[in-house]
Amino acid sequence: MSRIIENIITGNQITKPEPIDEEVPFDGGVMITETDTAGIITYANRKFRELTGYSKKELIGSPHSINRHPDMPKVAFKGMWETIKGGNYWEGLVKNMTNEGKYYLVEVWIKPKFDENHKIIGYIAGRKIPDREAMNAALQTYKGLKAAE
Repeated sequence: MSRIIENIITGNQITKPEPIDEEVPFDGGVMITETDTAGIITYANRKFRELTGYSKKELIGSPHSINRHPDMPKVAFKGMWETIKGGNYWEGLVKNMTNEGKYYLVEVWIKPKFDENHKIIGYIAGRKIPDREAMNAALQTYKGLKAAE
């Protein structure tokens, strides 16, 4: 079943597609996003928009989960949020989804953005090509975690 994502800036609703078991290869170009402290996208560079298939208007103001693949267990992001909300750097392997339902695999790093008083004001994330062996192991782990949800 498709999920509806609401953009808090435009008010538009975006229907997430059903997943398709087809990989879109990530070539390792610079793919950057920024969010506020609630995970709402405030910036998405051209490479991110091209790979995901979403427009700037669709992304800015939408929750970053717009590209979350349903194979990803919730617990995989619990530790991420604890880490970055604590002001620390996080890195992990993630299966994401395009606006067509195809998937792409990335190693993601996320770090907090701070104001002059060292208060977290948002997060910045970048992606790189994952090690295939590590990614395959992570996907197997995610299957087990997802089944336990």
